[in-house]
Amino acid sequence: MEYKVEEKSAPGRGKVGVLGGTYEEGRPEGEELGRWRQKLASREDKLRYLQTAERYWYGEEWYGSEKRKNPA
Repeated sequence: MEYKVEEKSAPGRGKVGVLGGTYEEGRPEGEELGRWRQKLASREDKLRYLQTAERYWYGEEWYGSEKRKNPA
């Protein structure tokens, strides 16, 4: 894959090279698109996946860069 590098001006540094988009053009295709249930082997894996997603959206505690001192 050939990367596209654009020349842009940066404050205090003059011209710098900025990496452009590194994705492949087009849309995903195939039968496996969006079939997360079939990709997870056991029932425990599926439950762990759903619990992690619900903790992200509905949990009171936050982790990493999303942690806030005061809730929104």
